[in-house]
Amino acid sequence: MKPTINFEDFNVVDLRIGTITEVNDFPEARNPAYQLVIDFGDLGIKKTSAQITTLYTKEDLLHKQIVAVVNFPRKQIAKFMSECLVVGAVKAKDVMLLHPEQRVKNGTSVL
Repeated sequence: MKPTINFEDFNVVDLRIGTITEVNDFPEARNPAYQLVIDFGDLGIKKTSAQITTLYTKEDLLHKQIVAVVNFPRKQIAKFMSECLVVGAVKAKDVMLLHPEQRVKNGTSVL
């Protein structure tokens, strides 16, 4: 278990719902990954990469709603600039994306 944090620490993390609108292969990545374009409604469009190729096809991901951290600083990954971090559960090195059970408005906060 990681160290205990207080509520103010957690409150800084901005988790939002977004819809994946584009999925591309990312052959330049060190580990197999996709490049994702995600619509966060009023927050706009953000790009990221995700090492989720073992559990998801590009077709599985297109139009899927996901949870992501949207207030990380941009990070360069190969020649690609990542602007958010999708959230998932790790099972035997594979990442399963967290997502709402029902469709919600893009940009909805996750508490």
